[in-house]
Amino acid sequence: MGILDFLSGEFIDVISWVDDTRDTMVWRFEREGHAIKYGAKLTVREGQVAVFIHEGQLADVFTPGLYLLETNNLPILTTLKHWDHGFKSPFQSEVYFINTTRFTDLKWGTKNPVIARDPEFGPVRLRAFGTYAVKISDPAKFLTEIVGTDGQFTADEVSFQLRNIIVQEFSRALAGAGIPVLDMAANTGKVSALVAEAIAPTLAEYGLSLPEFYIENISLPSEVEAVLDKRTSMGIVGDMNRYMQFNAAQAMGEQGSGASAGMGTAMGAGIGAGIGMSMGGQMGQQAAHAAGPWGGVAHGQSHAPQGGGGAAGAAPPPPPPPPVEKVWHLAENGQTLGPFGRGQLAQMKTEGRFSRTTLVWAPGQDGWSAAEEIRELAQLFTIAPPPPPPAG
Repeated sequence: MGILDFLSGEFIDVISWVDDTRDTMVWRFEREGHAIKYGAKLTVREGQVAVFIHEGQLADVFTPGLYLLETNNLPILTTLKHWDHGFKSPFQSEVYFINTTRFTDLKWGTKNPVIARDPEFGPVRLRAFGTYAVKISDPAKFLTEIVGTDGQFTADEVSFQLRNIIVQEFSRALAGAGIPVLDMAANTGKVSALVAEAIAPTLAEYGLSLPEFYIENISLPSEVEAVLDKRTSMGIVGDMNRYMQFNAAQAMGEQGSGASAGMGTAMGAGIGAGIGMSMGGQMGQQAAHAAGPWGGVAHGQSHAPQGGGGAAGAAPPPPPPPPVEKVWHLAENGQTLGPFGRGQLAQMKTEGRFSRTTLVWAPGQDGWSAAEEIRELAQLFTIAPPPPPPAG
């Protein structure tokens, strides 16, 4: 083998790039000394472009296809000096392959809440996050403005800057859209279009485009969401008085049927005793009405009612029903127990199953509260029994 044949074979003949990654945007063809043989073949696949850089200047951009690298195909290289040897001299140039496909599933989100003015709630703080896709629309501009001389450039290297641009434009679009907070979920497409339109000019300066932009969620602070949930609950309840009456009646029914697993027995017995006393009192009133001043039967009256009797012979009105005892529900291990009466809670306190910090709720009460914060229940923990009598 002659020395000329050896030198001719030292330079690569085919220039190409097969990307086996999912985030590489730019890759530089590496060759020692950046020596490219005159007449070499350049293969550019679909989803790629190749950019030639010669002596620090952009020479040409090749779209998908097969090219033979000669001076007549590269006008800027026609002034290159060839070696005075027996083979075609290589020229010193760099080849950058640029991925023009979409880079999808890139994340964005607001690091701090965005303050917006809502027509119903006034000033509110909003957070949002989503995904987007980016694409290199102008390879030459992207190479000169962003990549520079980086031999391998990935999407992660530019995603941080893109997130800052997105959040800035999202804040402006959200503040100027005038969409109520309660209607945000139904208008995420509109907001997305506004943000994408606002971002497009800035990305064009980098040689990029934003073919996809999605808002996955717009949320209020947790404290505001809790208040909003209460407001929603009030709207669902409707008439508060009727709702409280329904809860009280339902609690009595559950206790009377033993739905509370035996803990409603004491309350059921108390209600039954009250009803019995009421019936006894009613019968006593009727007997006293029929008796004379000396305890006997009134003169001229008989035990049987007389026809045509006036008010003296009318039956007295029935007594009012006994008052409904207030009941509470308990929150334990993420479950709601009860309802329980005050007597049942006192027994549970003695058994160690009810303490000051136990969360309780009763009809008409605004949210859950600790037992020691309820006046009726706080007494269970402050009243102590007297000391026991001495032994013997």
